[in-house]
Amino acid sequence: MTAFRHSAEGLVKLASESLAERRLSERLAEHLRMTMGITPSQAERRSWDSSLPVLANDLVDAGLGAVEMMVEYQLPLTSQRADVVLAGVDRRTGEDAYVVVELKQWSQADLYEDDHKLVLVGGMSRPQLHPLLQVQGYCEYIADFAAVLGGDQQAVRGVAYLHNAADLDVRDLYDLVQDDHSRMFTKTRRGAFLEYLRDRFAPRPGAEAADRLLTTAVRPSKQLLKLAAAEIKDREQFKLLAEQRLAYELVMHHVEQARRSNSKEVVIVSGGPGSGKSVIALALLGELTRQGRAAFHATGSRSFTQTMRRYVGKGSKRVQSLFKYFNDFAKTEPNEFEVLICDEAHRIRENSSNRFTRRSDRTGRPQVNELIAAARVPVFLLDEHQVVRPGELGTVADIRKHAESLGLRVHEVSLDAQFRCGGSRTYENWVLGLLGLGGRTPEEWTGDDHFEVTLADSPHDLEALLRTKRDGDYSARMTAGYCWKWSEPKDGALVPDVRIGEWERPWNVKGDRAVGDAPASELWATEPGGFGQVGCVFTAQGFEYDWNGVIIGPDLVARDGKLITVRSASKDPALTRKVSDAEADRLIRNSYKVLLTRGMVGTAIYAVDPETKRYFDTMIQQPQTLGE
Repeated sequence: MTAFRHSAEGLVKLASESLAERRLSERLAEHLRMTMGITPSQAERRSWDSSLPVLANDLVDAGLGAVEMMVEYQLPLTSQRADVVLAGVDRRTGEDAYVVVELKQWSQADLYEDDHKLVLVGGMSRPQLHPLLQVQGYCEYIADFAAVLGGDQQAVRGVAYLHNAADLDVRDLYDLVQDDHSRMFTKTRRGAFLEYLRDRFAPRPGAEAADRLLTTAVRPSKQLLKLAAAEIKDREQFKLLAEQRLAYELVMHHVEQARRSNSKEVVIVSGGPGSGKSVIALALLGELTRQGRAAFHATGSRSFTQTMRRYVGKGSKRVQSLFKYFNDFAKTEPNEFEVLICDEAHRIRENSSNRFTRRSDRTGRPQVNELIAAARVPVFLLDEHQVVRPGELGTVADIRKHAESLGLRVHEVSLDAQFRCGGSRTYENWVLGLLGLGGRTPEEWTGDDHFEVTLADSPHDLEALLRTKRDGDYSARMTAGYCWKWSEPKDGALVPDVRIGEWERPWNVKGDRAVGDAPASELWATEPGGFGQVGCVFTAQGFEYDWNGVIIGPDLVARDGKLITVRSASKDPALTRKVSDAEADRLIRNSYKVLLTRGMVGTAIYAVDPETKRYFDTMIQQPQTLGE
């Protein structure tokens, strides 16, 4: 964990000296660039120059100049930062004491449409989270993950300090219940704020308390694990069947074995779409947290992680904090956790760096090595045929190679059962053969009682079928190969980029904000508003719905009785980079494998290219084609 730290009196001195030399904000910005690779905005810098000296002077006036101020404190295993964490000595017990301070420069604010959790601030067009809820979340998170605090929720208090506002200007904000754990103060209540600080801290140096918080181990607290276990246990859809249960028991066996022998074990669980990998992952997380073990769930997919947080956490931000991304573990200590569950491990990348990573942090260390190092038992759940982007290295061979190069034992579990696609292993094998994956060759689809495959004569017919299914209480979505450009919204609406003749529809939303009735990208597969946009492989991957519509674009065409890929027809920017034709061919085929295996009840297919459509007519036995 990192922070820009000074005693209160030291920061006051630094701020006054900075007027003649370099502004305080410039020093803090340089610290963030050096430690986190962040370039703060001008607005953020102005807020530091305005707010930090106010808080520091208040501490000095309260006789607490020796209290340590940890500015822009980065919360463990996240990019989130708290404005200031004060560290000192508890006036009553002599133990370490901490107060999180959320500094707001607001001069006026009201509740947003009488919602006590949202605030509308003068000069801002969008509602903001109530500052008390913001600071409460920071306090809970720090208590849950800073091992030195032992999960004691009373060890960290929180304050929202609106130092530019008078009480009358923000009076509605006081409607939210306050307690000793979180308080709100304004400039009107500055005297009460100083008394609050004197009541919390003794007039003694807080440097050692700050040291302990910044250097503590990071792990979920017992209280958080107990809460997560209860949340996950109550969800009946995490029941395990057959090979799922076998894989689960084998993983738990190796976790216990590693604990008893003080060893490190690597487990790989591989299986096709719907074989239950994510169900196993969540069952493991639930049981491990019930046992009080330090365990995390991680993926490389924003959509998948956000959906796990939304539906598994059921609104509990504390439980949601157990769901991370692969690049969150780049700086963890070796074996810092007992178990790291890497779901959708086919999304593992070459390394955790991105364009925002500063040069000094670009170690070139493989991301798979970071994940292996982070826990005593790293568990990888993957489908090798779902690698769809250049730089994704999540295959059994890659993970095994890296683990064995470190001298570690690798245990592999293969899931034979098929639980998505209506339990039709026949359909999954047909898709693999159709695309020439897994050493299989194309075969005619002759039907399966557990799963329906049909063809559409046009995109109009494809959408009409899916709409009919949806109206019959089935979930349904339409996807396509990445063969059309993907525009930014225009005039507050999505652009209908996917055009086939007179038919046109937009891609799903690119980002994490809804556009009109269209949900954010990570919710496209699960929110009702997702119907009506065409999903791409990056949004659909990891999800399922009852009825699956797939548009085969011009990047996959039939010629001379077999399917070939046409790299030049793809609009995927990744395929315009330096990847070989063979790699592009593999990625396009894998992408269609993902798209074709999202349905649980049935799949409807429409091919844009006429010859390809005729090819599918010969490959799928059915009474008639939709639209005829």
